[in-house]
Amino acid sequence: MKVPQLLLAAVLASALLLQAAPAQAHQPDGKHPPGQSKQDTLRRAAPKDFKIGSAVAGGGHHESQDYPDPFTFDKEYRKLLGAEFSSVSPENQAKWEFIHPEPGVYRFAEMDAIVRFAQKNKQAVRGHTLFWHSQNPQWLEQGNFSDDELRAILKDHIQTVVGRYAGKIQQWDVANEIFNDDGTLRTADNIWIRELGPDIIADAFRWAHEADPSAKLFFNDFGVEDINAKSNAYLELIPRLQAQGVPVDGFAVQGHLSTRYGFPSNLQANLQRFDDLGLETAVTEMDVRMDVAAGTEPTAAQLEKQADYYQRALEACLAVDGCRSFTIWGFTDKYSWVPVFFAGEGEATVMDENFTRKPAYYAVRDTLRSAARR
Repeated sequence: MKVPQLLLAAVLASALLLQAAPAQAHQPDGKHPPGQSKQDTLRRAAPKDFKIGSAVAGGGHHESQDYPDPFTFDKEYRKLLGAEFSSVSPENQAKWEFIHPEPGVYRFAEMDAIVRFAQKNKQAVRGHTLFWHSQNPQWLEQGNFSDDELRAILKDHIQTVVGRYAGKIQQWDVANEIFNDDGTLRTADNIWIRELGPDIIADAFRWAHEADPSAKLFFNDFGVEDINAKSNAYLELIPRLQAQGVPVDGFAVQGHLSTRYGFPSNLQANLQRFDDLGLETAVTEMDVRMDVAAGTEPTAAQLEKQADYYQRALEACLAVDGCRSFTIWGFTDKYSWVPVFFAGEGEATVMDENFTRKPAYYAVRDTLRSAARR
């Protein structure tokens, strides 16, 4: 049974306060059980000025699963999250329906805990997300607000959330998934654009910058890894906004890939296009799902193909000067969102359900090591 959100927030708040080379060449070294060695980690392998990150499991689909909140209650998960990564991003804990469940009511306990955890472990934090068509609360979507009321609600939300973590968030995904695949704006299902028009996008960035001038402000989207109509739309929009003085700092590709499809071979060239505009770039939600029937394991060939995709994506980012952040969307299959949303697909992360490192883990680690030596 699903616990009401506000009651669950109180329970979790109490709990949280109590816790203070080719892909085929990447093979386990067998020296240490997963997470045991402090030296043998992704963050230790990475170049000093490069952030290797993970989403922090919680909220969203996790609330309907048969396990307690992973970040709060899974000690091994938290240990690995702190040891392996130099950056963390809330998976769902800063999305509208979670952090702003009722009018005028904010649920900050989980996001506060993530920020404290990051500070304790000397990690950066990516904020996700302020302006989106999905995972909005019913009170917002069905509120029948006037344009002025809706605009005031959005401004209050952005400035309240960003302002609370001012100086503690390195990058914010301000506007998330605002274009359709054909490069047209989402006007049907994005309440902000539909009701207030496209100029509200610029306002969202301005409000976020006012609340925290030190945070880097990003557009973030899926399906923009390659050069296509969708990424072209961002390439056209961002310079227009910047010409108006809108504080846009970066462009991020999510990187939700599948071995059903070919690797986006123009990823590096695409990131470079945005780097050429003077923008920072990032890969923000990387995972590589595979076709795996329930009750079966991926084949060695599938695991190597997955590792190859992870390696090539990371190499593309590392090859672009302004791409200084690579975040995987959860590091263990135990808590991955993929099987919940993609029937017949899964095993998308770099560790299995028992936190055992997969070939993809070693591909990422060795690629980071190679970059650090250069």
